[in-house]
Amino acid sequence: MDRMFGTDGVRGVANSELTVDLAMQLGKAGAYVLTRQNAHQPTILVGCDTRISGEMLANAMMAGICSVGANAIHVGVVPTPAIAYLTRTQNADAGVVISASHNPMEFNGIKFFNGEGFKLSDSLEDEIESYIRTNMDGITFPTGPHVGRITRATDAVDKYVHFARETVPVDLSGLKIVVDCAEGASYQTSIRTLNSFGAKVIAIHDHPDGLNINRNCGSTHLEELRKRVVDEKADIGLAFDGDADRLLVVDEKGEVVDGDKLMLISALYMKDRGLLKQNTLVVTVMSNLGLFLSAEKNGLKLEKTKVGDRYVLERMREINASLGGEQSGHIIYLDENTTGDGLLSALHILQALVSGDRTMSELSTVMEVMPQVLINAPVPNDKKERYMEYPEIVKAIEETEELFDGKASVLIRPSGTEPLVRVMIEGEDKELIDRKARELADIIVKAVE
Repeated sequence: MDRMFGTDGVRGVANSELTVDLAMQLGKAGAYVLTRQNAHQPTILVGCDTRISGEMLANAMMAGICSVGANAIHVGVVPTPAIAYLTRTQNADAGVVISASHNPMEFNGIKFFNGEGFKLSDSLEDEIESYIRTNMDGITFPTGPHVGRITRATDAVDKYVHFARETVPVDLSGLKIVVDCAEGASYQTSIRTLNSFGAKVIAIHDHPDGLNINRNCGSTHLEELRKRVVDEKADIGLAFDGDADRLLVVDEKGEVVDGDKLMLISALYMKDRGLLKQNTLVVTVMSNLGLFLSAEKNGLKLEKTKVGDRYVLERMREINASLGGEQSGHIIYLDENTTGDGLLSALHILQALVSGDRTMSELSTVMEVMPQVLINAPVPNDKKERYMEYPEIVKAIEETEELFDGKASVLIRPSGTEPLVRVMIEGEDKELIDRKARELADIIVKAVE
């Protein structure tokens, strides 16, 4: 039986895969598992992005929460990092975000935060799932005055904007910024914050209607932002995703600055000011080889984890690091918030930009991006995790690594969501790495068919 929780909560097509009934069950089981040790009547914050299905699922979720005796506070449309922040600062016992991040509008998702604002461990997610699988066996449902209440808060956006302003104050007077809100949860928070710092803000895709979230916009569709930045002669473009926990940037020439470059720019800015703990940056195995080479050149230490911001965060907590993230734009400033935060990331990059006399394109030269090839090898779903059991695959990988002799990076990993093994190679010779990646993918397909 497939695991209900994926790499970022429970996700699926709303009202088909992610049903109202499932949302209610997650509310019941999640509230019980996360609050059963409390002596007081617990409170859980619930927020969502701008999808039409958000209110439907949020209300089902809150009904489940109340049915086990917890109170639910619906804070409306806010970014995912706002829920993480508010949960830990408003003395809530847990937080829930109804969002499918960068996915199309027909999808939605449910992800939990504990009372400290951190995403749940695999073991807690498995426990929640086990109660759902056993039809809530062992849970007692209160009656009378012990049933939970639903209330609505209207100040969540104000509180989060105030938090961002106080955390990363930066004078943006004279700076022209194009902001793509992805028709998502950042449409109020990002614009209000940047305007308050004196920037000239040109907002695009900031009129969500429940149906247009992520539609040809945001951090996964940068074409319009790139053109608009050039046309407006802007200093920088900022692109958020649907729930605003990630950020990508476009420089004044319309070129994309990805998460690897953004992390490096921020890490060096922090290092120069003694703010980067242990001079260490935590990244995933998907980060470009150029990041590792530039970090070494600039005296930075890199810690490498599996793909997924939860694994980055886990390692950051283990070693007490202050900065980490992914190439996709999930960047975590752990001294400030407990999850990826697109708005804080933007403010930190803007801080680095206005601190000197360099343009965004000049800042991004801090790292040379090495050519990267990614080939997907289709394999049966039940065999994708076992590809290293085939001797011919192991031999081919070893021979490829020996060929490059440390001058290229070879990464083979199963997809977390599809029946694929992904083959990625980075190196200076684009033609060579492309050929070797295709050869490896062919060997994998033939070996496991």
